[in-house]
Amino acid sequence: MTTARLHAVEDGPADGPVLVLGPSLGTDTGLFDAQVAEFAGTHRVIRYDLRGHGGSEVVAGTCTMADLARDVLALLDGLGVERFSYAGVSIGGAIGQQLALTVPERLEKLAIIASAAQFADPPSWPVRARQVREQGTEILVPSRTGTWFTEEWAAENPKAAERLLQMLRDTPAEGYAACCEAIGTFDVRDRLGGISTPTLAIAGAEDPATPPDMVRLIAEGIDGAEFVVVPGAAHLPNATDPETVNAALRRHLGS
Repeated sequence: MTTARLHAVEDGPADGPVLVLGPSLGTDTGLFDAQVAEFAGTHRVIRYDLRGHGGSEVVAGTCTMADLARDVLALLDGLGVERFSYAGVSIGGAIGQQLALTVPERLEKLAIIASAAQFADPPSWPVRARQVREQGTEILVPSRTGTWFTEEWAAENPKAAERLLQMLRDTPAEGYAACCEAIGTFDVRDRLGGISTPTLAIAGAEDPATPPDMVRLIAEGIDGAEFVVVPGAAHLPNATDPETVNAALRRHLGS
């Protein structure tokens, strides 16, 4: 599989410990603005766009989570990064699990946010991929309220909610679809015991996409992993309750 050229944004001191931030499906580097504000004072923060998202290269055709992890490693190799900590949301968290299984010697700490070792209803993902290729990402926008964030949060933060939805509208259909197919085939449930990187798993209490029990499964499968639930949050807790998520990340990265 061809490696995609990823767009990335760097913040913080060039000689600081590296923190890589991996985004959720249908979002871009802006998903992590609140984490950059928190960590760029102490870390070299590198956030990237998934292949076919944001400013990253669109590669036509099916890909796997292993391919997406290779994209990230190629990016980091090009930036001269050997050792790093990694925090990822949803598919970004799945990429983090893949990295922990394939290059454990390069990972310092791992944080998996609103993700899964196998995502719900695998057969539905190629169906969604086909729909998006035919109709574009706009068809998904109405369903993101209640999934990405609660209706209450959207009502209280309409500009922030619209900003997140615009990321989805701006995502190329092929990029979104290819990542859907990677999600549909991802399953590392029987390999979690092989992850040795110190791990934090964070769930949104109101997340219908990766409910707390699904995230808890990751924490229970990885020896010594910590599990945190963010009250009132749905699938993008790092954006809707950054104070809680940042505090948990700060403890984990510092421990």
